[in-house]
Amino acid sequence: MSLELIINNDIKTAMKAKEDVTLRGLRAIKSAILLAKTAEGAPENISTEDEIKLLSKLVKQRRDSLTIYEQQQRPDLAAKEAEEIAIIERYLPKQLSPDELQTEIKAIIAQLGATSAKDMGKVMGVANKQLAGIADGKQIAALVKTLLT
Repeated sequence: MSLELIINNDIKTAMKAKEDVTLRGLRAIKSAILLAKTAEGAPENISTEDEIKLLSKLVKQRRDSLTIYEQQQRPDLAAKEAEEIAIIERYLPKQLSPDELQTEIKAIIAQLGATSAKDMGKVMGVANKQLAGIADGKQIAALVKTLLT
């Protein structure tokens, strides 16, 4: 079942249960899917990989907003962003733990034979491709940098 159908069904369920927080997060996902489908040159059906990228982008946007709201001491807006992050993350694959992420990156480094910070670009390219949707790009970059220095 496609993400769009799952979201539509979950929206109906949330409406019946009068769950405003859930409904807000689901509507954000549905809006992003519709925008992706109607973009110029977009395929009729979105691939699973593209769905994961879309959801990851939504979470990243909300995390950035959350950080700004916390810096500006706006707990009311920060709480809304945190709630939406929790809703959207339900539809993403399980994220890697820090230990699992380190193991994966060490394996990639060994596979590529990377030894210094000069190899960071090669490692990042492979790591971002292999770990897309299951690890945050900032965490990947920080760990690669740490392991290669």
